[in-house]
Amino acid sequence: VQLQASGGGPVQAGGSLRLSCTASGRSFSGYTMAWFRQAPGKEREFVAGILWSGVRKYYAESVKGRFTISRVSNTVYLQMNSLKPEDTAVYYCATSRVFGSMSPLNFDSWGQGTQVTVSS
Repeated sequence: VQLQASGGGPVQAGGSLRLSCTASGRSFSGYTMAWFRQAPGKEREFVAGILWSGVRKYYAESVKGRFTISRVSNTVYLQMNSLKPEDTAVYYCATSRVFGSMSPLNFDSWGQGTQVTVSS
């Protein structure tokens, strides 16, 4: 399994970015795809998740109404709007075969991460 994340970069507060994660190496039917992030000195935290079917999506409270997760073919997107300085982190995409759980412990394949830096 390979997960290739891209789309990060510097942005001013209030701006937008779209992250992409292209998955390859197997069929992902039945999998959950998610984005996590890790800021310096902090633990990795869940941001947003989507069942491969697209029928259900999950969001952390801190990003609800600002971030949108979606999937087209083998690419999962994270549209991030109204960005805040506290969104600054390395963002990782990951896959899980565990239905409905967004705990990072249940995600067994991880992408390399893409840096998002939001300036005030």
